Amino acid sequence: MYKIVQTSRLYEQIVQQIEESINSGQLKLGDQLPAERDLAQQFGVSRTAVREAVKTLREKGLVEAHPGRGTFITNGSSHSIWQSLDRMIRDGQPEAMVHLVEVREILEPEIASLAAARAEKDDLAAMREAVEAMDNSKTEPEAFIEADLDFHLALAEAASNPLILSLIDSIVGVLREQRMGIFAVEGGPERGQYHHKKILEAVEHRDSNGARASMRAHLRQVREDSSRSPRSGDSNFTKLNL
Repeated sequence: MYKIVQTSRLYEQIVQQIEESINSGQLKLGDQLPAERDLAQQFGVSRTAVREAVKTLREKGLVEAHPGRGTFITNGSSHSIWQSLDRMIRDGQPEAMVHLVEVREILEPEIASLAAARAEKDDLAAMREAVEAMDNSKTEPEAFIEADLDFHLALAEAASNPLILSLIDSIVGVLREQRMGIFAVEGGPERGQYHHKKILEAVEHRDSNGARASMRAHLRQVREDSSRSPRSGDSNFTKLNL
């Protein structure tokens, strides 16, 4: 039904194709979109890109998500009052990345700890798949970054808290921007991957304290590499190291 998309803004292409399906009548009011994993396979993209596309469609009032039931086409007349955190952060540039690192340091160590306690077989499989994808795409920025996002998404899903998942979903766009900058730092992807594997190992061993500590170490690396990123371009990142 859908074409494989090839662009650095994968989610925008997904949004465009689904909008075209709605406008042509191929998708009608009340129709249910395929499951997230199925959509990712149809488009040939990561689950993170699909989630961001669905979020954009929700903001446009074109779909509604019902927990436990799925995502459905609406008539497009409703105006979404929900404003994503990533848009709020973008409005705050150039301090956006400083704020992002601080938010991640508050949230993600505890997410990793919860994931270690609650992860199910499918969650672990998703994490392993993401780590393997990063290993296989160290020279392909887009593929590596999407797999990186998928790894952190899998941790959030494993925490089994819908509010946590919603928070991570809401900042996916700016997380992608941060990762693009870090990828350009020499050794950045390799350092990140080292920490991803340590986090995964802790989660696999149900070691909540170890997962928390490993995530904190990872975010220290993110903080340091962000300050070296050519995208930082201002003194705000140096404040993180004071």
